[in-house]
Amino acid sequence: MSQVFVPAVFYRGGSSKGVFFHAHHCPPERGALDAMLLSALGSPDPYGRQLDGMGGGTSSLSKAVIIGPATRPDADVDYTFAQVAVDRPVVDWEANCGNLSSAVGPFAVDEGLVRVDDGEALVRIHQVNTKKIIHARFPVCHGRALTTGDFTIDGVSGSGARIALDFLEPGGTVTSGLLPTGKVLETIVIDGRSFDMSIVDATNPVAFVAAEQLGLDISASPDAMEADRGLMALLDRLRRLAAVRMGLASSPDHAGLANPKIAIIGRPGTFAALDGRSIDPADYDIAVRMLSMERVHRAVTLTGAMCLAAACGIQGSLAHRLAQVKDRTDPVRIGHPSGVVAASARVTPVECGWHVASATVYRTARRLMQGEVAVAPFGGAPS
Repeated sequence: MSQVFVPAVFYRGGSSKGVFFHAHHCPPERGALDAMLLSALGSPDPYGRQLDGMGGGTSSLSKAVIIGPATRPDADVDYTFAQVAVDRPVVDWEANCGNLSSAVGPFAVDEGLVRVDDGEALVRIHQVNTKKIIHARFPVCHGRALTTGDFTIDGVSGSGARIALDFLEPGGTVTSGLLPTGKVLETIVIDGRSFDMSIVDATNPVAFVAAEQLGLDISASPDAMEADRGLMALLDRLRRLAAVRMGLASSPDHAGLANPKIAIIGRPGTFAALDGRSIDPADYDIAVRMLSMERVHRAVTLTGAMCLAAACGIQGSLAHRLAQVKDRTDPVRIGHPSGVVAASARVTPVECGWHVASATVYRTARRLMQGEVAVAPFGGAPS
């Protein structure tokens, strides 16, 4: 047999796209599962386009999701996320995708995994990678998740039905806690240069560094940043050293591709979004340029946006210093290359530091295709 056909659904969730699988259609052995996902997405592709698979040549379009029965009493389904590298034979299981989280609830309802009444549905999601709970709320009509609506998000054309995502107790997803090093501010030295960084783990771990210290114009486009090889090399070194600081790697060389993310932040200024709009400083509270899988994200990862919102509430952090937020209880408006996204985080001081009760964002999602995806024989295929 030259190919194997596996039932799958192709979804857009927020500003990402991915291939969704039922757990019982996936091989249980990790090596076979990795091989299946690499073939499905078209990786590795030295040309960076993933033309031989369902991927789109960037980290936000090279993703897979596996949905199965809940293994926790406070959840309705289990959701496991896989980040598939574009140019390498690597599948990273250490992170979560906030954008694709928005499609998990609709998938569960439409596939009959969760029975809900018409109106606003609540699907409780166990995010397996981070061992956290996400509550997804979205409209349902005639037993199906609605996709049409008037809610819009920057980076996605058109509008759709609003999906509210509440990430409960998001601190310490894959590290020891909200502040993995125990400090609000860290100093990392590279070749005699000192860089202040805030290392925060809320929904996903992110190392934040100020654009000013890098000598970078925060309004720079992703393409301009990627063209600066010196900058990209420096950011990768900072990210890997931060991974060691937060306990995710024993040495910089052992740091994974997906986590931690590194994000450059700065005060608001005028910038041109990727669709040509001029974004005014009054339209947002803090600017971010985030790297994912060694590429500059064309928007911002949703988990990164929520982590940044949490960091803005931690007094003394870089984000707290730079954010132009008048009322710290308001959502944080985050300027990114595609526009602006709002994220909320309930942050409070506690005796041992800081606590985040929840983080909230709003997205849209749409089922794009359903059927079977053709993959190379991978061994251990379920019957």
